[in-house]
Amino acid sequence: MKTVYPLMLVALCVPSLALAQDAGEYRCTYGDMLRRVEILTEPGVTVPCEVHYYKDTEAPGEKQVLWSAQSQAGYCEEKVDGLLARLEGYGWDCGRVEGAEAESLPAETADEDAIEDDTDVLSPGTPEG
Repeated sequence: MKTVYPLMLVALCVPSLALAQDAGEYRCTYGDMLRRVEILTEPGVTVPCEVHYYKDTEAPGEKQVLWSAQSQAGYCEEKVDGLLARLEGYGWDCGRVEGAEAESLPAETADEDAIEDDTDVLSPGTPEG
């Protein structure tokens, strides 16, 4: 029985390592620019969760963790809904990505001077505890 406790302790101390299942992926486009938002969870549960945000055309491969929750079900989904509404208010076209479409990203880059990027006003929220 004593060998089980260290494994549980490791699992509790490093919950973000287990967050791998995509609970939702959304893409937003504005001209040639692309934003990607993902909700990651452990398999079969809704919490803990993390919201990852990518500016794929401006900073390929770089992610921001905007929000995370350890116990409040629906927290990450609520935050993503608000983020998508905000982006759409700036003129972005957002939608959920399904299946094989989630695997492919456009290779094009945007003319950053031609389109104003208002998403810098988005700042990471305080993690839910």
